[in-house]
Amino acid sequence: MQVFDITPEHERDYHVCLKHYWDDAASCIDRREEWYERAKGQGLRVKLARDDDGAVAGQIQYIPIERSFVDGQGLYFVLCIWVHGYKEGIGDRRGKGIGAALLEAAEEDARALGATGMAAWGLKSEEWMNVPWFERHGYKMADAVGDKALVWKPFKEGARPPRWIKERKRPMGIQGKVVITVLNSGWCVSENVLRNTARMVAAEHRGDVVFQEVDTSDRRTMLEWGNSDALYIDGERVDGGEPPTHGELEELVARKVQALRRWGIGVTKRK
Repeated sequence: MQVFDITPEHERDYHVCLKHYWDDAASCIDRREEWYERAKGQGLRVKLARDDDGAVAGQIQYIPIERSFVDGQGLYFVLCIWVHGYKEGIGDRRGKGIGAALLEAAEEDARALGATGMAAWGLKSEEWMNVPWFERHGYKMADAVGDKALVWKPFKEGARPPRWIKERKRPMGIQGKVVITVLNSGWCVSENVLRNTARMVAAEHRGDVVFQEVDTSDRRTMLEWGNSDALYIDGERVDGGEPPTHGELEELVARKVQALRRWGIGVTKRK
């Protein structure tokens, strides 16, 4: 196994999260590329892991926490660490120490860059970005909201733990319309896919549904909302857990449209 800094020849691997068979990721690769080019100038670091057979099987991306979607100072923040775990493509590569090697390499790099510690977000009940996994590697809990937690590992005395930024704003509704609002920063492939899905569903109900997008790649805009990536329908967040599929989102929006029709609140009638 070899951990190495990303090179141009492997950028596409990174932009589709190593899942070349995922057509949805390929369809929104431009959004990821746009964010990546900007984030490189803001201190983004990316490392990949090559398995013994030469396949690129894991990746980690981390950035100065001041450029992230959480509150902190002097730390580097792990946006995502990922080891390919599906049967498709190169197959399941978990359980071989790839994730641990990536995290160790990132920590070593962050120390060399003068960081006071390393932080990451995690999920308490999911295998991916799993809080107990980070804890086994010396991280401790810093903050939590529901199933989502912030963990960190200080390198120096006086390091300050990270904190979640609280939601500060929600989108407004529009009378007689179903309003889909997407906050999107561009860093996460899954969120970029969800953005495209929401836009497609809105287009399927053109006239009845208004689609709004807020670009939160600018930190000031992110802070204004208190969120970097989110999906709202009529001001209610609908992506708190697993992001909805196209079918799930279509069904939810269709129910909203039908409800407005029952009340006769100015929804466009289909011919």
